[in-house]
Formats: sequence, C-alpha cells, structure tokens
Amino acid sequence: MDLSGVTRHEPSVVDDAKRRAAVLAPVIDRDGEPHILFTKRADHLGEHAGQMSFPGGGEEPSDDDLQATALREANEEIGLPPAAADVVGRLDDIQTVTEYSVRPFVGRVPDMEFTPDEREVAEIAVLSVADLTDLDNYESERRDHPFYGDIRLHFFHVDGYTVWGATGRMLVQLLELTTEWQMPEQVDRVVDPDADLPI
Repeated sequence: MDLSGVTRHEPSVVDDAKRRAAVLAPVIDRDGEPHILFTKRADHLGEHAGQMSFPGGGEEPSDDDLQATALREANEEIGLPPAAADVVGRLDDIQTVTEYSVRPFVGRVPDMEFTPDEREVAEIAVLSVADLTDLDNYESERRDHPFYGDIRLHFFHVDGYTVWGATGRMLVQLLELTTEWQMPEQVDRVVDPDADLPI
C-alpha cells in the first residue's frame, strides 16, 4: 500500500451542501501488513445505524477546519489522540443522501488500543488491505437511487463485516490510489430500486 497516491491526488470538492462533515480513514501497520480501521455504528443511531464507517462526523463551530473535524471525531469515537494521526492527504468530497458533504482524510495511525465510544460505536474493525483487495470479497450492483439516480453500489465482505454505501465509495477510491486493485468494469447484477441490499 503506497499512500503517496493519496498525497499526489487533487481531490474534487463539494461546496454547495447544506451541512459539512469529515472522516478519517485510518491506515495501520499491523504485523508488517497494512490494515484499515472502520467503526460499526451503534444500532440506536438514527442515520446509517449498524453500518460500517470511518470515524468522523459533523463540523462544529469550534473546529479550525474539516481536518480538525475528522481528528476530533476520531478522538471522540475511538480514542485516537489527534497528534497520533499523520494525515497524508484527502479523497474526493462526496455528497450523501442526508445532504452532507463529507470530506475524507487519510492518515497513518499507530496500532494501539482503541476505545470505542459506546454511544456511537458498536465495534471497531481493523481489516487487512490484502482481504479488502481480494476480488472474492467484493461485489457490486447497479440500481436507480432516489437521490443519485443510476448508481453503482460497492460491497466489501471481510471477516463478517460488510463495508458499503458512502464508505464503500470512499474505500474504492482509496484502494485504487494506493494499491494495484482496480474496480471491475462489470457489475455483478442490476437490481430494482427497492431490492434488498446484500449485507
């Protein structure tokens, strides 16, 4: 995994959303192999309950900038000290169905004992890049989305977890920028708008 691809990337910006948020994609060296940390959102949360995500959340007036938002939220959600994250760059901003623009930052973080905030985080999952880039663990589908129109959804199934949705979109770009993994040209299936999600 070569994070210089993120450093060189010139990310696109969404600047017309009603609300702004930021996340941190934490990259960890565990046993000499790259891993990526995800959180599983608590089931009682109103938006995206139970889904896999990167640590992050909405911008607060006290935040100096969106990078500060991402680091503050990572500290609150998983106990990562802001100074412990070596932020190397950004991915493209994305706009969500909840009318947020989300700015994803990528950073190296130490392999430490993380402490989930039980109010927001049900689990912390550290998944290997080798498994995330194994095409046997990936599938995608195309469907008509009420907000985005015709979209492709990505699903990464690793260690009993499924990364999909906005986080799956971010993960696709992160892997393409930093590894030899490329999104397959063909989708696995085309489904109706109201079809169940394979998670």
